[in-house]
Amino acid sequence: SGRSTPVPADAPPSVHSISSVRKQIRAEHRRRLFPTIEYASRVSHFDPTSDYRDFQGFYVLFWIALTIMAITTMLRNIKDTGYPMRVQIWHLFTVKVWELGVADGLMVASTAISLPLNRIFRQNSKLHWARTGMAIQSVYQMLWLAFWVAVPFLRDWTWTAQVFLTLHILVLLMKMHSYSFYNGHLSETERRLRALDEPSTASKAPVYLYPSARDIPLLGEKEMDKSDSDENSQLCQLREDLAMELTSPMGSVTYPKNLTLYNYVDFIFCPTLCYELEYPRTKNIVWSELGYKILAVFGCIFLLTITSEEFILPVLTESAVRLETVHTFSETALVLAESISMLLFPFMITFLLVFLVIFEYVLGAFAEITCFADRRFYSDWWNSTDWLEFSREWNIPVHHFFRRHVYSASRPHIGRPMATLITFLISAIGHEIVMACITKKIRGYGFLAQMSQLPIVMIQRTKWVKGKRVLNNVCFWCSMILGLSLICSLYVLC
Repeated sequence: SGRSTPVPADAPPSVHSISSVRKQIRAEHRRRLFPTIEYASRVSHFDPTSDYRDFQGFYVLFWIALTIMAITTMLRNIKDTGYPMRVQIWHLFTVKVWELGVADGLMVASTAISLPLNRIFRQNSKLHWARTGMAIQSVYQMLWLAFWVAVPFLRDWTWTAQVFLTLHILVLLMKMHSYSFYNGHLSETERRLRALDEPSTASKAPVYLYPSARDIPLLGEKEMDKSDSDENSQLCQLREDLAMELTSPMGSVTYPKNLTLYNYVDFIFCPTLCYELEYPRTKNIVWSELGYKILAVFGCIFLLTITSEEFILPVLTESAVRLETVHTFSETALVLAESISMLLFPFMITFLLVFLVIFEYVLGAFAEITCFADRRFYSDWWNSTDWLEFSREWNIPVHHFFRRHVYSASRPHIGRPMATLITFLISAIGHEIVMACITKKIRGYGFLAQMSQLPIVMIQRTKWVKGKRVLNNVCFWCSMILGLSLICSLYVLC
């Protein structure tokens, strides 16, 4: 029937259904004389149960706020001094900069000794990895670390140069360790595979897998049916497992063909600390993206310098002068408390900028240069509810390194609790080295702050606190903001 033709009463049910649907559709599209608002059961975007996750606008707002801060600061400086910027930190960037560049290049080159060492460990039966290679590599790494940490002190570099070199030292140390120990493991695996060419004399024990975060059984240690338990079947299975261990997951590279200078240099430039035979790659470099990230690096450094010049150094300088005139403990505590409170916001901004410049822009730029496809350098650490979760998510490359080369390597021997303690201990020592190089003081504040995270996590995971995500996230942010300001004040002023 047409729009105005009524449906006969004796029409089939299908005709009545079609007519009813058409009437409903026309009613839905019919405009009322007065606009009608549609209401439904919905939650707000900030509600914990909301599925909304796009907060890009706040990221844009963050940069707009920092731009306003920079412009306001420069206008105030022009009014007070006639110049838009102070120069207390800016000139530090150029002091002995060529010496820093040469030293950094030599430091990078000195890590390449791991390549010929691994070739020797593979080919020399007396110096193979399990017997003496691991010890030789470990001794070299310790001497290498001690030498390069001492260089800035011997050359009397500025603290800005020491920050850069110290962080680069730790990065290269982890890269060198991962490259050597993984290739050492592969050399022992290849040795076992070759030995199986003479099955009568070769060991048929399973080969230990390279440490992983998960509890993976020994390579080749598989349940076998009685029908497959004969020796030939076991040998075939073991050969297959060993050969698979020597081949990259994507199947394009097999040990020892990776022991080349090109492969090592590529690994040094890749934004990862854990060596693998092969990495997923993008097809080509996106030059516009690379240019954007390089500009962002300099923009972040500019904002970091403004924040330090205008909001951190004046507070620390004034507090240092005041501490020289006080004589009682209460007066000293008051000066420190005031300094810490005034540095809370500047250090929060500094922390966020350092995070962005390293994990979003520097690592992103190197990923673009090397066509490194896996660019998940961090997760949503800002939602962390305890420090263990934060350590896993804010610095994924370092977390992967510690999980692979420290925690998983020690857990089979000393158990989970001690492996966790050792991991935090090494991390705390690394933090203390950084602070000692920057401030040229050994105080232990950074070490204690890092180790104190373990008891805090234990408290947060009790049945009375666990599960209260908002409360734990508030505690995390409060301890983060207070800790940054507190540690800096203690190192500089005490």
